[in-house]
Amino acid sequence: MTILSPHEFYGDPAWLGFSGKALPEPSTAERPARPLTPRRLGPGGHLFGPALVLAIWELASLTGLLSPRLLAAPSTAVVTGYDLMVDGVLQQHFLASAERAYLGLAIGVALGLVLALVAGLTRLGEATIDGLVQIKRAIPTLALIPLAILWLGIGETMKIALIVTSVLVPVYINTHAALRGIDLRYVELARTVGLSRAQFIRRVALPGALPGFFTGLRLAVTMCWTALVVLEQINTTEGIGYLMNRARDYGQTDVIVVGLVVYAVLGLVSDSAVRWWERRTLAYRKVIGS
Repeated sequence: MTILSPHEFYGDPAWLGFSGKALPEPSTAERPARPLTPRRLGPGGHLFGPALVLAIWELASLTGLLSPRLLAAPSTAVVTGYDLMVDGVLQQHFLASAERAYLGLAIGVALGLVLALVAGLTRLGEATIDGLVQIKRAIPTLALIPLAILWLGIGETMKIALIVTSVLVPVYINTHAALRGIDLRYVELARTVGLSRAQFIRRVALPGALPGFFTGLRLAVTMCWTALVVLEQINTTEGIGYLMNRARDYGQTDVIVVGLVVYAVLGLVSDSAVRWWERRTLAYRKVIGS
């Protein structure tokens, strides 16, 4: 029995083309490479969305679609903010808010990181700490204000303590998740080369937890300002929140907008600083957006 080749069995493959010629195979080199991932944004690329909203907002104010009694125009808020800066009022309230926010942020980040390491690397810590933090995550921080006032009074200690509890949770959750997600092969390798407990934490655990830590830190730097907005409206005589609360009583929407812009700018600047630090620290990673 003679076995025919495909060419001999089917004959000339030219029948596949309408013109009597075989269709040419598409060349891989001729096809344009289609990117599978978005290219990295250039400097200031993240400001496109806010700039677009500001432009629409200003246009709505100029055309009368948005009443100044409901919301002042961005241009009006700029003038008001400049006047407050010239008078020295804005700087005074800004410094008071920044002191509260960054003190609570520093304490909360340090505490969240330590708790995550203890819970992620010890069995006793996992049993003791993790459940408590998960319960705290389910309770809104602002719901703790009545108890915090009873326990700590109505002064600065209460405000900073609540900022600490707000910041602690995202840092703990993300750092702990990154620790528990470290590949076991690295643990086996550390055991094989004879690393001590301290060396394992320094060379394996901490580098493995860094991506999660930075994610938690980015959430924390915005949450500290979010909590501060409400806390500064409770028995305060200085701060951006106090300035906005007083402006609400007098119907000064331009001052309220100035306060919101200050909070937004501080949040964006803090987030950008963390992202810059993250890129520098994790420069060895090759990921989307790097």
